[in-house]
Amino acid sequence: MQANLVTLIRIFLVFLVIGLYKVNTIACGIAVLLTIATLYMDALDGIIARRLGIESDLGAMFDIAGDRIVENVFWVYFASIGMASFWAAAIVVARSFLIDWLRTLAFVDAGKTAFGSKTMMQSRWAKALVSSRFSRALYGFTKAVVFVYLGAVLLIQSGQAEYGWSIGVSMELLTLVGEAIVWLTVVMCLVRGIPVVWDSQDVLFRKMFPGVLRD
Repeated sequence: MQANLVTLIRIFLVFLVIGLYKVNTIACGIAVLLTIATLYMDALDGIIARRLGIESDLGAMFDIAGDRIVENVFWVYFASIGMASFWAAAIVVARSFLIDWLRTLAFVDAGKTAFGSKTMMQSRWAKALVSSRFSRALYGFTKAVVFVYLGAVLLIQSGQAEYGWSIGVSMELLTLVGEAIVWLTVVMCLVRGIPVVWDSQDVLFRKMFPGVLRD
């Protein structure tokens, strides 16, 4: 219950963050701090579940659903205000729907989960790229960097407009760095999705073409 509560708080916070970005410079600063907290809580719910011994398959799936809501809201928002490419957001959102659908098929078909001891990942390379703690932590860190960076750029823009801030760096350079981080994150997102598709071939074809492939 405690871990699921953390996930619910994360979902609430992401919408609060988006609302704060539209207020003023001080609110933008608070939004950046809350963004950091929201993304940190992605790891916190898992830590709580493990330490209290309350890990469950449904809890893990709810955690993934919370992750999707948080990251997709951020992507859609930043794309809607021109801070990220529409195509970057569209690719990430489409990938999330596809991968989570495949994970649902694996869970319903064989009780396989995305991560953990019952992971649907079969090959070593797939486990290393998708379900290993290192890979998950690295991708989580990359997402945190891109969302916090874009939020910080919004803060700077607001400060320049409201208080005349001067940071000694051109906005064009900040935008270029932001674009590079965005597309690096998109590439990592796609690379981590490929093994899931690959290791889902069996259940995917058996569900879509029953009777053609047999166990």
